[in-house]
Amino acid sequence: MAIPYGRHSIDQADIDAVVEVLKGDWLTTGPNVTKFEAEIAKRSGTADSVVVSNGTAALHAAYRAAGIKAGDEVITTPMTFAATAAAAIAEGAKVVFADIDSDTGNISVDSVASLITPRTKVIAGVDYAGHPIDIDELKKLAHDNGALLVEDGAHSIGSTYKGRPVGLDADLTTFSFFPTKNLTTGEGGAVVSPRADLLDRARKFRMHGLVRDKSLQRYPDEGDWHQEIHEVGLNYRLPDILCALGSSQLERLDSFKAKRRHIFEAYQAAFADLDGVILPTKRDYVDPIWHLYPIRVPANERKRIFDYMRANGVIVQVNYIPVYWHPAFEDMGYKRGLAPVSEEYYRGEISLPMYADLSEADLARVIEVFREAVLA
Repeated sequence: MAIPYGRHSIDQADIDAVVEVLKGDWLTTGPNVTKFEAEIAKRSGTADSVVVSNGTAALHAAYRAAGIKAGDEVITTPMTFAATAAAAIAEGAKVVFADIDSDTGNISVDSVASLITPRTKVIAGVDYAGHPIDIDELKKLAHDNGALLVEDGAHSIGSTYKGRPVGLDADLTTFSFFPTKNLTTGEGGAVVSPRADLLDRARKFRMHGLVRDKSLQRYPDEGDWHQEIHEVGLNYRLPDILCALGSSQLERLDSFKAKRRHIFEAYQAAFADLDGVILPTKRDYVDPIWHLYPIRVPANERKRIFDYMRANGVIVQVNYIPVYWHPAFEDMGYKRGLAPVSEEYYRGEISLPMYADLSEADLARVIEVFREAVLA
């Protein structure tokens, strides 16, 4: 059986949690949503959170909360899945791609600084592979220029930066709970913020923009049934069934983190002697939960190594095609060569299997096959 590059970890407690909801009265917008939101907030060091239907919805809600309008600019990284940019475009923003730091794959502070204009509304960094962005520098850069900082933490719930949890520092942080992520709700995501006003905007957006508080309504005397939409939103709700799974998964997040660290360290030791291979790095002041193991090989050898590993039962992946290389972005006028460090990083990157249930035997097999592929 092939070894996947990422996989969810489900135990009996997860199954029992979901079954318990199915026996109850609430399948959606019930007590398990409130419970999961409180737990996500506690993990992030914030007062509250808003859970949504997926990571892309979390980004969309965050950009709406940030007040993005047509003509605003959002500076982000091309070393991410396209949703980081696409959700900003959905709100009418112009996306400006900054380059990355070659060691971490994260957005470069210097590159961002060179791209800021009076139209910059948001700087959106991505915690690539689980390694937090340079939050202190990026937040100062954003605030000094009248912008907000959005941290795309799709890879990094459970990571810390200078001892502080991801979610505490950025104006808005988004999480993803897709099955390959560090914890899963099947599909799902969340928005956290230290600012109640921003989180309130995200919460309203998730629920069609509905206003049920009579003290805030324009026509409060219509009747007890009355509700109003003051700003159009969408249905991005996460149901109780999936929130129950998320709460159960959160109880094991620390063990997931420890296993991912073990895999990371095993790979680091096993590949340190390979010429021409660049291992992922970690800054001293971060403690990542490793979502990916992004190793880099010579660009002219990448396809051969990739194909060899898949042919031998190890399903590796590449993360990511630079966003603006996609035809949809080419059609908007973006050109290759825009972010040369990102493009060079992409040309050699291969993501090796990284998930909590990777067995020691499968870990040894991945190491064996990768070494064979490189040395062939």
